[in-house]
Amino acid sequence: MYPNLYYLLKDLFHIDFPALKIVNMFGLCVAISFLLCAWTLVKEFKRRQALGQFTYEDKEIVVGEPASMTELVLNFILGFVLGYKLLGIFLTPGALSNPQEFLFSSNGNFVSGIIVGLLFLFLKWKEKNKTKLDKPERKTIRIWPSDRVGDIVIISAVGGFAGAKFFDNLENWNRFIQDPIGNLFSPSGLTYYGGLIVASISLWIYFRRHNMPFIRVADVAAPGLMLSYGTGRIGCQVAGDGDWGIVNTHPKPFSWMPDCFWSYDYPHNVNKEGVPMPNCTWDDYCNHLPNGVFPTPLYEIIVCIGLFFFLWAIRKKIKVPGQLFGIYLFVNGLER
Repeated sequence: MYPNLYYLLKDLFHIDFPALKIVNMFGLCVAISFLLCAWTLVKEFKRRQALGQFTYEDKEIVVGEPASMTELVLNFILGFVLGYKLLGIFLTPGALSNPQEFLFSSNGNFVSGIIVGLLFLFLKWKEKNKTKLDKPERKTIRIWPSDRVGDIVIISAVGGFAGAKFFDNLENWNRFIQDPIGNLFSPSGLTYYGGLIVASISLWIYFRRHNMPFIRVADVAAPGLMLSYGTGRIGCQVAGDGDWGIVNTHPKPFSWMPDCFWSYDYPHNVNKEGVPMPNCTWDDYCNHLPNGVFPTPLYEIIVCIGLFFFLWAIRKKIKVPGQLFGIYLFVNGLER
């Protein structure tokens, strides 16, 4: 198991770059899942736009204006946060020994934050200054649903993460009350359906505001949701984040099956569960389970990616709005 990108590259390619410890393997796989889902959304929106199922929205914009104070302040804040944390991790003594703890703490480097903040502010001013006109003009642009995929992904990410953390803490209330702040800001511990519920409500509000029929958007998203869940589970399997199956001490039913497909002890798991491993040099990630368990994330990776290809194959044959999303809900529930 590889709790973060550092251990994966070091073990497989002998690349020793401690800063990579900030890249959690589960978080990396979730980010890839969002990108894959965005790709499927763009493809499906464009196909259905051509069929007349979605229409555009006219929006009036002003071109040629200089950067506003709000834009400059927001860019400075963004740059400050990135400099304070991401550069700060290299400039703060001891931060690289536990980068995730550093990122979720209040520690950072104030000077690097100011420098990067001012850099972001200058770049925004320079960008707007290039297109500045003596007399700003008003233009009407046409925005299609496929142009809104970036907004949809951001809303999904923020709403999904917040919902997944909220529901996970509800499900593990005893753990939460022992350390509320630590559990709220921990990078691990997410409940899929919590994220789905909160993100869906947030997106419903967004779609209604932009006259995008929710049921048709749900059909568009169905294959991508299945794909992104399957690829997200790769992160669960690789990091060993604790959502494995029950103990499995039964003999392997097929000789051709790799042992890890039947029963696995998740060495170096990110949750540090189990018993110590002898002669381990992986910092704090030196535990493995005393008994092998069913690797359920691995099973879900295989099944969900297979179901994605099934939904992708039948999407053009289904004409009734909501039917494809209904099939997704059925097969997703069956798989779970």
